[in-house]
Amino acid sequence: MTREFPISPAPHIRPVTSVPAVMRTVLVALLPAIAAYVWSFGPGLIMNMVVAALSAYAAESLVLRIRGHDAWRTLSDGSALVTAVLIAFALPPLLPWWVPAIAAVAAIVLGKQLFGGLGYNLFNPAMVGYVIVLLSFPSEMIQWLAPRGAAGDWTHLTLLEHLSYAASGRLPDALTIDGVTQATPLDLVRLGLANMQTVQEIHVGPLFGAYGGTGWQLTTTATALGGALLLVRRVISWHIPLAVCAGVVLPAILFYLIDTSRFPGPGHHLFNGATLLCAFFIATDPVTAAASKRGRLYYGAGIGALTYAIRTWGGYADGVAFAVLLMNTAVPLIDRATRPRIYGRV
Repeated sequence: MTREFPISPAPHIRPVTSVPAVMRTVLVALLPAIAAYVWSFGPGLIMNMVVAALSAYAAESLVLRIRGHDAWRTLSDGSALVTAVLIAFALPPLLPWWVPAIAAVAAIVLGKQLFGGLGYNLFNPAMVGYVIVLLSFPSEMIQWLAPRGAAGDWTHLTLLEHLSYAASGRLPDALTIDGVTQATPLDLVRLGLANMQTVQEIHVGPLFGAYGGTGWQLTTTATALGGALLLVRRVISWHIPLAVCAGVVLPAILFYLIDTSRFPGPGHHLFNGATLLCAFFIATDPVTAAASKRGRLYYGAGIGALTYAIRTWGGYADGVAFAVLLMNTAVPLIDRATRPRIYGRV
């Protein structure tokens, strides 16, 4: 008696993971940072995420239909949602709805589908969308709310006031933009040093906490916890996060030792801005990052060093997005220079 066994076409070894599974893990890892962000700065992040996600899905669906591709198969992989969430993290929490919408559409159309879709893009889509709105709408991109726990006479907005501003771009008559927003810790240090203040004098302000800015230190710590989950689940390797942090911390330590009054310490650069978000969730994008282990170290270190240089001597308080895009252009050269030797060849 013979039995017939079903034979499926190659490949016969199924992958242990998939793009949707990876994207779901990334979203789960971002939950602690989302909770910390909303606790510190209010519900603006959630509204930006919803608008960015809807815009990203709409833009990708339209482009795929124009190209004659199966829209549902691509939309269901979760990559557009992860891009939208990362864009929302990079944006200020108080914005008119059309700013995250434009950022998401630009990320999907210009940063992803223009190159052929997921797996073919040269630049990180989330950073493409962020940089476009940063350069196009600079006044809207500086509207950061005062965090919970910061001493001062700032007014914290309710959910309805957030919704009203997102929909109409206007606050209630009793409130003004200057009354509810203020500079970020990176902006305060930059402006204070330009006005001949010392780092120690600037850090006396109410916006600075134990090891970072009030609100920012909680959010970045939660981001690091989520990044640890990605490392434990082996969604990412340790090379890029370690290299990005080292690229920021090592020059920060060096210049801090040279002059403590002019250069903030490494904690300022590590726990303010988007350094840890970049190290664990942005720079580790497998499509736009270097492929080899040694190349990932060079790639991450370059992002960290460029971030520190832009923050210290450049024209923007936080240079993470520009650093990522610049190093994206260097990835083909890095991959070529760090290509592993073929076994058996000298």
